[in-house]
Amino acid sequence: MSGSIWMPPGSRADTLAPIPRQHTTPGWAHPDPVDELATRLGDFVAAAVHPDEIAALLESDGLSDDQIRERYGVKNSFALAEELYERVERRYPEPDGPVHDPWRTGLLGCLLRGVVFALPGLGYVLGAPLLTGPRDDFGLPAGTLPLLVGALAGWTWNQGLAHRAYSWLGLGDREAARRSLLLGAATGALLGALVALTVGGNTLTTVAFAAGQSVYLGAATALLVMGRERALLAALLPMAAGGVLALAHPLPNATRLTLLLVSLAAVALLGLRAVAPPKGRGELRDQPQRTRSRQPTTGPRLSASFPYALFGLATGVLVLHTALGDAPVAVALTLSMGPAERLLYRFRSAGLTGLRSSSTPRAFRWTTVRTVAECLTAYLIALLALGLATSALWPHAPAIAGIRLAGLLLLGVVLWTGLLLQSFGAVLGAAAVCCAAALAQTVALLTHTGSPHWAGLIIHGTAALAQATFVCTLLGRATAHR
Repeated sequence: MSGSIWMPPGSRADTLAPIPRQHTTPGWAHPDPVDELATRLGDFVAAAVHPDEIAALLESDGLSDDQIRERYGVKNSFALAEELYERVERRYPEPDGPVHDPWRTGLLGCLLRGVVFALPGLGYVLGAPLLTGPRDDFGLPAGTLPLLVGALAGWTWNQGLAHRAYSWLGLGDREAARRSLLLGAATGALLGALVALTVGGNTLTTVAFAAGQSVYLGAATALLVMGRERALLAALLPMAAGGVLALAHPLPNATRLTLLLVSLAAVALLGLRAVAPPKGRGELRDQPQRTRSRQPTTGPRLSASFPYALFGLATGVLVLHTALGDAPVAVALTLSMGPAERLLYRFRSAGLTGLRSSSTPRAFRWTTVRTVAECLTAYLIALLALGLATSALWPHAPAIAGIRLAGLLLLGVVLWTGLLLQSFGAVLGAAAVCCAAALAQTVALLTHTGSPHWAGLIIHGTAALAQATFVCTLLGRATAHR
């Protein structure tokens, strides 16, 4: 009497008896038309991220609200779309074939740019004996201060010029990019020479060297923006070979001057060829007659390039502070710009992967932080290897260790995170932090506040912490990766 009346004979007492399933729909009833529609449009509905997408599809098929009320018993297309959206489980199929990734780039090209950035340093080795005279008031060799100030002016100007030219290229106007590079490079060369002359170029040799430096910076910027790194490398080879040879054996001044002029002339001619208007009116000859005289009415604002110029000035000052006290470390920093650029591309590519694979904002934020840590660690390992190698190969250079090594790595963090922020358009924050660091280090040097190595370590560490926090905060948002 205590057993369940639903238990069949032979069943155990602890087994629940099966309860017959209740039929909610009579066997003679017709199928639900909404279910039929959900089955027919299942793939599209499952991939929709909002009911409005489904409503747009229904309306494009010609379904009116009257037809929807008659066939499906709902008010309109939006109500039907919401019903379909609720009934079909979300499925987001992966695209066929490999996913397009615009940030994939070759390692060789990035390393080539790093070499091209570093090779001009051999020009100073080759031209140093040409700058003769007593030391200046700061204790620097003759001609050093005008060349440094001219280089800073060139870096500042050409960083802004490169941004403006890239902006024109992004708008699809290659001719405007060429014009801006042609006029901007010439103006920058003149500006750099005048700045060097104003600061203290009291000898013809110093002024000529500073003018050549400014011409090179402008022409090299044009070649790099137009993607002519290999041509620039080929033009620098005579000067680079002479600089390496001068480190081992003395060279006559006439040979030094000839090698410098040959490479400078080659770079200038190649740069002029890259930005000169093409023959036959260039791209206009392929356009219809009615549109040949039509020019874009809007273009990038001049003020938009100003933060990039400030960023170039600030990073230039930070690197020059390092170069004055430790030339091998400055060479390592310059060479490391190749791996730095490659890792920037890797981060952007990993960001796209994170957007596809993360299902919540929190998951994407942690993925971004982990990717930043991985890329930054890889860059610091490359910088460390380059620093140790240049210190070992540089004649009479002490081994890099302790405070010098820590300062180098922290400066590497500042530079790479600044470049990362700049690549996402957040250049104002990067420029503000780097300008503050450059100003603080300059003031500490001029006022003789503490040891230069300790001052650099503290300033670089503070700037690195500020920018790393900024990177994790900004780039942890999915909207920053548009």
